[in-house]
Amino acid sequence: MREILGRRRRLLSQRNDGRPELIGAALTFATQWQWPVLPGATADPQGRSRCGCPDADCTVPGAHPFDPGLLAATTDARMVRWWWTNRPAAPIVLATGGVAPCAVSLPALAAAHTLTALDRLGMRLGPVVASPSRWAILVRPYSMEQLGELLYAKDFVPGSLRFHGEGGYLALPPSETGEGEIRWERAPLPGSASPWVPDVEAVVDAAVEALTRTGVSAPEL
Repeated sequence: MREILGRRRRLLSQRNDGRPELIGAALTFATQWQWPVLPGATADPQGRSRCGCPDADCTVPGAHPFDPGLLAATTDARMVRWWWTNRPAAPIVLATGGVAPCAVSLPALAAAHTLTALDRLGMRLGPVVASPSRWAILVRPYSMEQLGELLYAKDFVPGSLRFHGEGGYLALPPSETGEGEIRWERAPLPGSASPWVPDVEAVVDAAVEALTRTGVSAPEL
């Protein structure tokens, strides 16, 4: 009996070696804000810049779904708690679109210029998610038809602009991925209900202008 109890304590200790704030954040997203989430592919322990998924050339190490797949994203508290109890260091991945926000992401430097431009216009912004290389501005859900019409009206759309819509995903704070820490550049108001987010049109207009002005037009390799 003593041996069994000792083993159980060791297992619990191993589980607690993760990031306890992750499960709290995941539960807030899922249950309070009704954003469907799931655990991401954890970075390879042998090299944080590599992903734990089978793709040796993964471009977003640790910042994408793998097992389970994206369709498993849920707002169910019991499932979320079970996932992060068993995988306490797993990144939190948001399934964008539908009932959850979508996002427009761009390289970090151009994103800073975009936020400055939107502030100058007096435009209200919601949360902004930042990784070491890219920032994502959360926007209201949009359809592919709406996005297509918006982009078609542009003379030029920089290749470094990315869209996280229906069927897409985005790693959320306070995840740790192969690239580094995911944080809030602009955090939601503490204790708020589901955060307010702007329409996609104004964000895309400012992002295209900022990317064109800074010359960050080609997609990163």
